[in-house]
Amino acid sequence: MKETKTVSNGSVKRSDHYESEIVKYEECRKNHAANIGGYAVDGCGEFMASGEEGTSASLKCAACNCHRNFHRREVANESCS
Repeated sequence: MKETKTVSNGSVKRSDHYESEIVKYEECRKNHAANIGGYAVDGCGEFMASGEEGTSASLKCAACNCHRNFHRREVANESCS
């Protein structure tokens, strides 16, 4: 079973209800062969933070050692009335 880490980016007021944005970081897309003109990814399937939320270590993946920005960002909206 695949476990994903979700990060809440706050709430946005839309008309008469609130919409919360849930962000998940999936597979790593860092091209490790870019300097030789090729394309090769490491196969990391999801982002796992190296440290606690709010620290600089939380932006580094424990599995592949890449920054969170290299991982595919997936946004899901949850609305509350």
